[in-house]
Formats: sequence, C-alpha cells, structure tokens
Amino acid sequence: MSDHTDVGAYSLGLLEQADREAFEDHLAGCESCAAELAELSPMADLLRGVEPVDPAGDPPAEATVTQLIRRRATTQRYRARWQRAAGVAAGLVFLAGGIAVGIAAAPQGPQPALSGQLHSAASAGAVGTVGLVAKTWGTQLTLDLSKLHGPLSCDLVAVSRSGEKQVALTWMVPVPGYGVPGHPAHLVVEGGTAIAMKNLARVDIDVVDGPTLLSIPV
Repeated sequence: MSDHTDVGAYSLGLLEQADREAFEDHLAGCESCAAELAELSPMADLLRGVEPVDPAGDPPAEATVTQLIRRRATTQRYRARWQRAAGVAAGLVFLAGGIAVGIAAAPQGPQPALSGQLHSAASAGAVGTVGLVAKTWGTQLTLDLSKLHGPLSCDLVAVSRSGEKQVALTWMVPVPGYGVPGHPAHLVVEGGTAIAMKNLARVDIDVVDGPTLLSIPV
C-alpha cells in the first residue's frame, strides 16, 4: 500500500510496526491524510474485532481489511449526517437561550473567546483553562486546551458538588493535536450545562470510553 492508502489500516491498528512508523512520518507532512484520519478515528473502536464472514463461517483472508474499511466508511457517513443534524439542533437551542450538548470538530472560522470566571489546570495529557458564565438555564463553558495530542475523541464533562455529571461537549482531536509541536494553535470550544455555576465542582476532559485527561477545579 502507498502512504496515502494506509490511512484506514493505520486507524484500525492493522499496520506492522515498520509500516506504522513510515506512515506516521508521512502523516506529519500530509494534511490530506491527517484530515482523513481525523474523520475515520471515531469509527475505529466500532470496527476493531469485526470481520466479514463468508457463508461457511470463515473470514476471507485477503478481503478483510478492504471490507472493514468500506463498512467503516458507510457507518461514518451515517455518523456525519447525525452530527450535522445535532449541530444544527444545538445551535437553535442555544439561540433560544436553552441548553445543548454540542459536537465539535476542528475549529472553523473565528473561535469563541474565553470569558467569565476563569480556572486553569495542567496534567500529563493536556493544559486547559475554562471560562464560566452563569446563565438562567445553567452555565456556559468555554474551554481552551493545549498540549493535547491526537487522534482522540473527547468529552467535556461538568461535575456538580453532589457528584452529578453532564456531558457539555464532545469533539474529535485530529493528528497531531492542539498546542503541540507542528500545530501550535490551541483548541477553543464552547458548551453548556444545566448545572448552576454556584453548584459546579469541576470540569473534566475525558477520552470517550477512556480515562480522564484533565480535571479543572472550579
């Protein structure tokens, strides 16, 4: 396979170590492959361990990777349609003064500015500052992140003093990430929670179905 056609196999973890290292060297300088990997990464967990099976019950040896990638592409198209619809719905709810769970990809156009009450923290996985603004419907959160390496899918989780958790935002982190060598720009995203600002204890940045990268006490 050429470097450009290794994207699907790399996101599934199917490349041998030498091929993986060669692809990562290529990826550092190829914007098109990085963009494609960012689109495919959220589906990798869904497809790992899933293999097409023939009528006899045995997976076809040569067609496995191709069929997996095609299956993932179909799933990704449905996911993309759902994300667009959810994004429109979230925008409408925010405009009406309500609460929405947003879905963010790579920042496009002007990014929101940090405002309100600011709190910061750092960990081995990320450095972040969150801005809190009290609203009649809860709390508006603006998050600035750096030293965040991709590919990842992340949640911004608001945690109340009583332990209640609400996902305020979900987004994808493409390769190489944000505020990292080769990509110094920070990620700035905005979300909202029904938890009143006075009742917030912290906000967490979690890997989807994974560990907490960063906790910011508020």
